[in-house]
Parts: sequence; structure tokens; C-alpha cells
Amino acid sequence: MINKNRKQSRTKRVRASVKTSLRPRLTIYRSNMHIWAQIIDDVNHQTLVSLNTKAIKIAKGDTKTARSTKLGEQIAKLALAKNITKIVFDRGSYKYHGRVKAVADAARLAGLEF
Repeated sequence: MINKNRKQSRTKRVRASVKTSLRPRLTIYRSNMHIWAQIIDDVNHQTLVSLNTKAIKIAKGDTKTARSTKLGEQIAKLALAKNITKIVFDRGSYKYHGRVKAVADAARLAGLEF
């Protein structure tokens, strides 16, 4: 129960600083095997772009971090196709390292501005 409350408070703290911006936010959900990414417009309450590692072609020996990097590149391409260039990164309750950092770095390299 304590861990759940800590996770919720971390998520609340991160979202409070993210939602003050009027930019769409790139939010992440991470499971043990896959990772999901969505770009959400909080003003209109719509999901603009959504993608996960299940929907991406992955080589057989790719690690989870390599999959996350590909996800970041693909989500950036989809966002740029919809004329979304500036976003805010919402890491949720996750630390900014590993797979979460791989998604963010790949999206930056592909052309999104955080």
C-alpha cells in the first residue's frame, strides 16, 4: 500500500509541473516486456498519436532498450507528420533512466523539441 501511494504522489508531482504548459505531452507507460507512448493534448482532451513496442517491427535479438529507442523514433515521425514539433515529456512515476530515457532521447534526435 505504501509503494502505491509513493508511486501516485510521484506521478502527481510530475504531472503538476507538466500540465502548466500548453504543449501536448508525451506520456509513457512501461510494463515488464513492452512500452507504450502517447502524445496527448490536454486542452482538447484528445490523444493525438499513440504507439507501442508491440506494433513496431523488431529484430529477434533486440533488447528492451533497443525497442524503446525504435519506439521513440517512430513516435517522433508520427508526431512530425501531424505538425507536432514541441512537446513536454511526462515520465509519470518512472525514473528518467533506462527505457524511459531511451524513448526521450530517440524522440529528441528524430526532431521533437522538449
